[in-house]
Amino acid sequence: MSQAHILVVDDEPDIRSLVSEILEDEGYSVTVAEDGAAARLAFTRDEPDLVLLDIWMPDIDGISLLKEWSKGGLGCPVVIMTGHGSVETAIEATRLGAQDFVQKPISLARLLSIVSTSLEDREAPAIQSKIAAKAIIEPVGNSASMSELREKAAQAAQHSSPVLITGESGSGREMLARFIHHRSGRDGPFIAIDHCTLAANDAATYFNDEQSGMFTQATGGSLYIPDVQDLPESAMKAIYQALEANEQASQDNDPGIPPRLIATGDPDLGSLSESNAEFEQLYFRLNVLPLHIPALRDRAEDVPDLLTYFCEWFPDHENLPYRPVSLPAQNRLRNHSWPGNVRELKNLVQQLLILGGEGEISVTEVEEALSRNPVKPSRMAPSHPEIFDLPLREAREAFERDYLIYQLGKVDGSVGKLAENVGMERTHLYRKLRALSIDPKAVVRQGEKT
Repeated sequence: MSQAHILVVDDEPDIRSLVSEILEDEGYSVTVAEDGAAARLAFTRDEPDLVLLDIWMPDIDGISLLKEWSKGGLGCPVVIMTGHGSVETAIEATRLGAQDFVQKPISLARLLSIVSTSLEDREAPAIQSKIAAKAIIEPVGNSASMSELREKAAQAAQHSSPVLITGESGSGREMLARFIHHRSGRDGPFIAIDHCTLAANDAATYFNDEQSGMFTQATGGSLYIPDVQDLPESAMKAIYQALEANEQASQDNDPGIPPRLIATGDPDLGSLSESNAEFEQLYFRLNVLPLHIPALRDRAEDVPDLLTYFCEWFPDHENLPYRPVSLPAQNRLRNHSWPGNVRELKNLVQQLLILGGEGEISVTEVEEALSRNPVKPSRMAPSHPEIFDLPLREAREAFERDYLIYQLGKVDGSVGKLAENVGMERTHLYRKLRALSIDPKAVVRQGEKT
């Protein structure tokens, strides 16, 4: 990143110093302001590319300052910095124009990620609508498997051929289908097949009626068929016939074009097709652009990202209280087998936000919630430690994270003592903690609670 200029507004000297030091280490130019008056002057004089704005200041609150700047057009992204007790206020700030917020004590990794993303988007119009759309439709997770899956899905979206998504129940197959539809740029709707409605109707009419059939309703858009292996044979035949009839379809953006089919099914869909001639015929017709979503237990490194996503999604969409998940609780959930996949994790977060207390979600709460929701171990769950299934780099990072958190607890969060105990040079250790998203202060606080 070139010399983007960032204005840091916070009345706490330690936070101003820490944040400015980190940002300058990353190559940014930084101005600091200790109160609203200094912030007004710096905002007008320096024309920053990004503002990190604290909510509570001695002369004016950050919300009022944001309203002032918004009247004339912000001109740059604003990210709110907030303490535990003011998350609702921070959410209100995002509705007033702030792009995001970061919670204190500040996670350096999250801060740098938000800064980078905000600066990348600062030239784009309608930043808030883009972020909202991305939050709704993009599959969550930064593991190698999910990054590759998003890339392949984006490539598939640019073509009109059928897409066949396989994966276990609850793994996010419909979310990926909607992501593909969104990235395709099609103007038509996303129409999902209802198996119950299909069962009560003639399959040929349900799919291929020229006036009201599902292919007609989805014209110019995407027709989504979940659990294709559960379709009756009459429906399989009707879909196959429609695909045959639409083989010479016009290009994606031409008016009246047939819908692109996105179907989903179980991981062993190929073997299932071998025992049913009608299904086999349809399977090979659909399996043009195959995509597979890995089970959550096979990408445990994505669990923290998913926890963060749902902890923010429920306050925004269902008015539930915001509560972050403590590091020990995250580590416990990384080692859960997740037989219900992402759906199980989402339900767990919802339960914790509704029935839990205040502050960080503790490992004790997580254990209690898991015990209230006993599930049978998946038949595909490994009998060896989860870490053994990770690529070597990710396994090493998982071990280093747990090891350093344990060692930090022994030295009450002192990075200096930690450097001595683990035999690392302090600057290198500091960068290692940041890379692994470990906040020494957060580790100490959690230790005090437990």
